[in-house]
Amino acid sequence: MKNITMKDIAERVGVSKTTVSMVINKKDSNISEETKKKIYDVIEETGYIPNNIARGLNTKKSGSIAIIIPDISNPFFSELSRAVEDVANKLGYNVILCNSDNNSNKEKKYVELLISKLIDGVILIPGQESEASAKLLKLNGIPFVFVDRYIKGFEDYPGIYFHNKQGIKCGIEYLYAKGKRDIVFVSGPKKINVNKERINGYKEIMTEYGIYNKSLIFESTFSLEGGIEITNNIIDECESFDAIFYSNDIMAIGGMKTLKRRKYKIPKDILIMGFDGITLSRMIEPELTTIQQPIYSMGQQACKLIIDIIKGDSIDNTQIYFEPNIIVGGTA
Repeated sequence: MKNITMKDIAERVGVSKTTVSMVINKKDSNISEETKKKIYDVIEETGYIPNNIARGLNTKKSGSIAIIIPDISNPFFSELSRAVEDVANKLGYNVILCNSDNNSNKEKKYVELLISKLIDGVILIPGQESEASAKLLKLNGIPFVFVDRYIKGFEDYPGIYFHNKQGIKCGIEYLYAKGKRDIVFVSGPKKINVNKERINGYKEIMTEYGIYNKSLIFESTFSLEGGIEITNNIIDECESFDAIFYSNDIMAIGGMKTLKRRKYKIPKDILIMGFDGITLSRMIEPELTTIQQPIYSMGQQACKLIIDIIKGDSIDNTQIYFEPNIIVGGTA
């Protein structure tokens, strides 16, 4: 059985192929509702699917955007991706999700593939080394926006960001007000620029309070396993600590597992604070006290921004920053 073509649709309805094309491509303002209904009915009846590759060659548009994330297992990125998809669907765009696993070579291969598929634009959440990917997009004239993290040399590019340093200061102020002075800070990988911002925020506010101690800064990965492992190290290496501030919620949840296994009571013996405000932080008991990033709103804004750029719309602000907010749970 041969594939149904646009010509077949046109012959069944009794209109030109151009008319069918205009309806499919939403350029149908001058076509009657009756004719559009007939075309859609035949499309439904035949199961016709437009050839987007052929259409893209003609229009130079695929009707698709991509989001490249560094770790799909991290709920922060999956929640953000959901927001992107929701907005894209409403605006008539498809979304291609690419998981780089924080691997710059894998990320670059995804970029090469997307360019070959005539992708309209890319939402890029950089991994640890993403300069090559950004340069490749730029050289090929593909619009892109950053989310959460920027890349050195591309600081002026459009992006959706969070005030990381202020978020850390907000968390330390809260713990200090609770009487805590030996506050451990667990950073993510220092190669990622947001972690440098968070470490600087910690140093500044702890110095202001006169309680900065370099030995209370630890580094781990943004994962459950990273939180479990680094918390064992903290317990074994630190003589005194009364609070742990983790750079993301998944690390904090891993840390809580270790603390409970080693007979610490939360929050009686130690206060725990996370960073991100993922949905999972409200599913555990006690619920995690955390610095909330408005993840869904960040994803929405990223999607709107890249589509506005693709369409050539005028944009008042190409860099949007979100403010921190504390979600008080039962861990601090």
